[in-house]
Amino acid sequence: MTQMTHTANALHGLTGQFAALRAAAGQRVSLLRRYRTTLTELNSLSDRELVDLGLSRSELRGIAWTASVKETALGH
Repeated sequence: MTQMTHTANALHGLTGQFAALRAAAGQRVSLLRRYRTTLTELNSLSDRELVDLGLSRSELRGIAWTASVKETALGH
């Protein structure tokens, strides 16, 4: 009986770990999708628009990443 309980717990534990791994992978894909979308939108701005916003093209990757992480953390 004890061996059966341990086996059942181990299988349930593996299933839970796999589910957590899938969820984490899904969140990562979502984060990367948001990053690419944000970066594409920022890159579509003209140099003049970036200057008006006080940004340079060299900052866009960092800005896109930070915005994506914050957005993902908020659950949007």
